[in-house]
Amino acid sequence: MQMKIINVLLFSLLLSIPVGMRAQSTDIDLNILVGKWKLDMSPQDKTDSNFAMMNITKIEGNTFKGEFYRKGVKIRNAKINTQLGIIYGALVSGDNSGIYNTTFYYKDGMLQGTTHSIDKNFLAVWTATKSN
Repeated sequence: MQMKIINVLLFSLLLSIPVGMRAQSTDIDLNILVGKWKLDMSPQDKTDSNFAMMNITKIEGNTFKGEFYRKGVKIRNAKINTQLGIIYGALVSGDNSGIYNTTFYYKDGMLQGTTHSIDKNFLAVWTATKSN
């Protein structure tokens, strides 16, 4: 009987682990993302001055709104995830040249990100600093 109780307790513990791991962190201020960001599209080449922008205008739960790359290019399908205690973001943007999938994370006042274009066959690595 005692072994049965231990097995039930261990099984219950195992079932509870994934639930806890999926939980979003609630003590992170997501509004730190709101504002204009200057993206350095070639951080590995300090002689290049290839910059773009991201303007996050609104946070709504685990999503956000704004513009990416240049003014007028709307952010679509944006998501935020904080389950590891870090702010991760993902978005889709696009214009007449194609669709862009972008991901980033926030650390020490900066964004570190990537933008992937299937149509243009590239993956850009970038950093961003808040400009306002």
